[in-house]
Amino acid sequence: MKLQKTTWILLIFALSLGGFVYFYEIKGAEKRAEIQEEQKRIFAFDKEQIQSFTIEKNSEMLEFERTEDELNPWQMKQPENVTASDAAVSFLLDLIAGGKSEKVFSVPTNQLQDYGLDRPFATVNIQLKNNESHQIILGNPNFDNKFLYAQTDPQSNPEEELEVLLVPIDFQYGVERELSEWKQESEIPEETSEEDLEEAN
Repeated sequence: MKLQKTTWILLIFALSLGGFVYFYEIKGAEKRAEIQEEQKRIFAFDKEQIQSFTIEKNSEMLEFERTEDELNPWQMKQPENVTASDAAVSFLLDLIAGGKSEKVFSVPTNQLQDYGLDRPFATVNIQLKNNESHQIILGNPNFDNKFLYAQTDPQSNPEEELEVLLVPIDFQYGVERELSEWKQESEIPEETSEEDLEEAN
């Protein structure tokens, strides 16, 4: 009986140890990986929370506002008041709300020009439904043109060092569009062909 009791104790101990290892090492590792991925997110809000946004680039401003129309959920307000292309808007907002940074590092404020952040090629300002405001500033590509240097929500009175992020190069594709690409196709006037002109005459 004593041997059987000892065997049961060892068996229970082994099962308990196995359970601990499973939950700590395997489940714990999965949880830690999820936390690390969450920390890589550029912003902590979802796309559905965005109410409006502006894009400043090349001395021009584009402004977009969410509508209550499910078929045409976005309206361009500037430079023209037209229905916006849902595909173009969604591509950019997916990057903003779901994008992740490859790396975050600190640089002295006097070195921002090395990353193109003293004169960024584009700045996106985001307004949430709860009236929170956020901003992402896009600078130069990195050495292999896979990422862009960027800043998020920069301080009005910067300290000696600032955080710089490496964000996907897709941000460049997301903001560098012709004005016509931001419009819903039905809003783009069709070009009149020579045959149409002849028929009209």
